[in-house]
Order: sequence, then structure tokens, then C-alpha cells
Amino acid sequence: MPEGHTLFALARDLHAAFAGTRPTVTSPQGRFTEGAAQLSGRELVAATSRGKHLFLEFEGERWLHVHLGLIGTFTIDEGAWTAEAPVVGAVRVRLATPQHVADLRGPTLCAVETPEEVAAVLDRLGPDPLRPDADPERAWRRISRSSRPVAELLMDQAVLAGVGNVYRSEVLFRHRLSPFTEGRLVRKASWRLVWDDLVRLMPLGVATGRIVTVEEQVLEVEAALGRGEVPRLESRTSAVYKRAGEPCEVCGSRIRTQVVAGRNLFWCGRCQRRR
Repeated sequence: MPEGHTLFALARDLHAAFAGTRPTVTSPQGRFTEGAAQLSGRELVAATSRGKHLFLEFEGERWLHVHLGLIGTFTIDEGAWTAEAPVVGAVRVRLATPQHVADLRGPTLCAVETPEEVAAVLDRLGPDPLRPDADPERAWRRISRSSRPVAELLMDQAVLAGVGNVYRSEVLFRHRLSPFTEGRLVRKASWRLVWDDLVRLMPLGVATGRIVTVEEQVLEVEAALGRGEVPRLESRTSAVYKRAGEPCEVCGSRIRTQVVAGRNLFWCGRCQRRR
């Protein structure tokens, strides 16, 4: 499932392509014809994201709410692509102007909503580390009162919006935190280290299109951004994610894996002992 940085970048690109325009909205697949008719020809005011949710605001207090789920994609094509571009695959929603075409395929959720319905969704979500208005104290209040393991809490979008399996595995390793520590036993100082690290790391994912968590690559990308360059990484490396059975590069112990909150968690049992 795409993590928060992917949705943030997608919202940025959709906003750049369509904000201020009146796109034609259709449903080539036919499953969203009625919803598309409500939006077509209206000015698209803004595209934003919160965690793994995407929101396209149209004039007249109409919002397109999208959750990509496990297999959804939202692609934007430019240049030679026009409103007459051929439809490829099962396109749930198409936005089209003379300059841009965006096709949504396979979302878990695709709905036209009112401002009140959008507000209700946002109220259910935890703070998003990519948003400047995010309040980490909201997440801490839930974590500090919970007996669930911190690895499960980090995946709960009501606690923290946008963090998925890769970030949770890697950030817990970066701070040597045991993923099985109950939330109520996590020290607040440790939580702030995790939060601040997510605030540091997730924008690098937006900039590169890849999850960057190994410190050597983190510093490389930060340096490139500091020079005003677009950083390009040929491959992604990780400390623990998808490295089950391999030796930890810090202590040599074998990386372990276990299903937690429905996804394969990866961690080092020797390094990650702290609360």
C-alpha cells in the first residue's frame, strides 16, 4: 500500500496539473459515472492529502475522496497526451484538460463527499508528519494510554497518518526501540525522537519517490536538496525491511520478521531492546 509520502507527492502533482482548471471528469469503466457527472466542468480548487487519503476539492463544495488501497494508481500524463488519449485498463475516474490527463484505477475508495463528510474523515485521522500543522501531541496521547505494541500503533492511521510498514520497521530500528513495547511504556522522549525522524525522513521520500531511511543515503539526499539539486537514487537500501534472516549491519544478529497489524514487521532482536 502506498505510504503517506506517495500520496503527498501525488496531491502536489495533481494540484500543479489541474488547480484552477475545469477538467472534464468521466468514468470510462462506468463504476463512477454518477459521481463524475457531479464534478465535471467544475473548477478544481485544490488537491491535498492526509496520510493515505487524497482529497480533490471542486467548486460548489464538492470533494473527490480517494484511497488507493493496495492496488490503486493515479497516473498523470502530459505532452502528447490530450483529452482524447486512449483509455488503458479499468479507469475508474479520468480528469482531462487540453494539457493533462489523469487516470485513477483500482482504488479502495472513490467517492464524492461534502465538506462535512471530509471533515469527519480528517477528525478520525492522526497527525501526518508531512503536514506543517500536524500536532504530535495528538498521537502521543493515544500512544501513552495504550497497551498495544508500538509497532502496531505506528500503523494505526487514527494514531499516526501516513506511516506504513516500511517506515515503521526502519524508524524503530533507527532508534533501537523494541517494536513490542506497549505504548504506555514508551518514554515520551523516545516518541519525540521517532516523530522528529519521520518529519525528517518522509519529505525525502516525496523528493526522491523512494523511502530513504539508511543514514548514508539520508545525508546524500539532504546534501543534494541543499544544493538545489533533484536527488536521484538508483536503488533503495534498508536496515531491516525485507532483510529477514540476513545479518544486522550493526551487531551481526539475524534480522527477524513477524506479522504485526497485518503486515510483516522486520527488526533486530539484539539492537532493538530499548523502550
